[in-house]
Amino acid sequence: MAFNTKFVFITGGVLSSLGKGLASAAIGALLESRGLTVTIQKLDPYINVDPGTMNPFQHGEVFVTDDGAETDLDLGHYERFTNAKLGRDNNFTTGKIYDSVISKERRGDYLGGTVQVIPHITDEIKNSIMLVTNNVDVVLVEIGGTTGDIESLPFLEAIRQFKADVGKYDVIYIHLTYVPFIKTAGEVKTKPTQHSVKELRSIGIQPDILLCRTDRYLTKDIKSKIALFCNVEEEAVITAKDVECIYEVPLVFHKEGLDEQILKRLQIWTRAPRLEPWKELVEKFKELQYSVTIAMVGKYVDLTESYKSLNEALYHGGIPNQCSVKLKFVDSEKITEENCKEILSDINGILVPGGFGARGIEGKVLATKYARENKIPFFGICLGMQVAVIEFARNVVGMKDAHSSEFHKETTSPVIYLMREWFDDKTKTVQKRDVTSDKGGTMRLGAYPCRIIKETHAYSAYDVESVSERHRHRYEFNNEFKQKLEEKGLIISGISPSGELVEIIELNNHPWFLGCQFHPEFKSRPMDPHPLFRDFVKASLKNKLS
Repeated sequence: MAFNTKFVFITGGVLSSLGKGLASAAIGALLESRGLTVTIQKLDPYINVDPGTMNPFQHGEVFVTDDGAETDLDLGHYERFTNAKLGRDNNFTTGKIYDSVISKERRGDYLGGTVQVIPHITDEIKNSIMLVTNNVDVVLVEIGGTTGDIESLPFLEAIRQFKADVGKYDVIYIHLTYVPFIKTAGEVKTKPTQHSVKELRSIGIQPDILLCRTDRYLTKDIKSKIALFCNVEEEAVITAKDVECIYEVPLVFHKEGLDEQILKRLQIWTRAPRLEPWKELVEKFKELQYSVTIAMVGKYVDLTESYKSLNEALYHGGIPNQCSVKLKFVDSEKITEENCKEILSDINGILVPGGFGARGIEGKVLATKYARENKIPFFGICLGMQVAVIEFARNVVGMKDAHSSEFHKETTSPVIYLMREWFDDKTKTVQKRDVTSDKGGTMRLGAYPCRIIKETHAYSAYDVESVSERHRHRYEFNNEFKQKLEEKGLIISGISPSGELVEIIELNNHPWFLGCQFHPEFKSRPMDPHPLFRDFVKASLKNKLS
């Protein structure tokens, strides 16, 4: 393109969970449909350096990028909606910003000056934004939190300054607000939006475009009222209407003229949008012929945000099977030998997701045993694979004490353990670690290669001999027990190129039973479903119809 990199800043007001992440992702999709290249960055106001050690109940899913960054779950939305290649520079937190500034101060980079929020913190934020500008036409930056939160102020000040730094035609501000419909009054109310914009303007940011989250299309009169009181043009008041399928959001935004408004204000000229793939996708979602019920057996089931990418990957897997996926979230802590059959009797497939900590492990083991014995399609991811190995070792091989040394340090059969030394196929170096090592530093994080063994469910799904998948774990399959387990029917269907690390296990004499050490959900896309999820849903549908 013949223009400078453009910047779109997305803020949110009134209340949290309005969908800034989805809105940012949908805007990225719209701009890509016009031939532009984009990247999306999330700036989060919490003080943690990254969400890696945060409780999923508080923060939701931790999304992992190819380069091993533990990031906000919104980066998952960004990758599912766009072709952007995201990494650690696409997510900055207050903690990460302050950590960098304090390190520089300790080194003497500020030449003895007084380090302050302005200019040092705000400059660091602006520098972090510039890190993702290479070879893209538009940088979308989502500011976490809600306008008015004290912790968001340095980020808002930084993006306020940004327009003066790069030029007024290269920066626009989009503000997502809430326009509720009050049933007793029989009308929508614009006052929350007015107050939110007033708050934003009080710190020097005048939004160029308003995205109004609501359950109905706003009338011309309502848009006119919002425009008048918020000092924006009427055509820049966009209805962000609730939709049945999240992949419909780009289509709604286009219908409202959002992409035209962005291009106009950034002075960009592009081709007409090519939205046929999105239209076809939404049509497929709405015309699914079959349905299956999948039990998600985990310990974070009270907050489905904890499994955001997983949920989406299952929905993606249903599309090529003409099948909608209904999720039954099962709290693994509540599963006992007495109630297991009752809880799982009405499901077509069982999925045990990843997680950390011993809580709920025995319930997951019971659910896995139920799937194995009753020939129900089973998919174990990360900890789910480890649980499958533990269950098999206990109940098929007869190693009653089998466990992970993560949860039972004194077990005589640590089929899952902390591998002290191993060859890293990514860095081509020998890695060493022990129980005293930092939690994050000893994890396998990010993309690692995996060699697929032929004549297995894994090979049938992938149809290639080598893949790359994203990891997030510390403990590994213990090769000391490999022969014993294989002799009783455990199949190792995916291994690291060096042969040291077991990546995928399966069972023979079972319709579809597979566990993988990695997180395939991070690479699933609505228009390119992950093959393991596709085949798991296919097996679950076959189980239902048989």
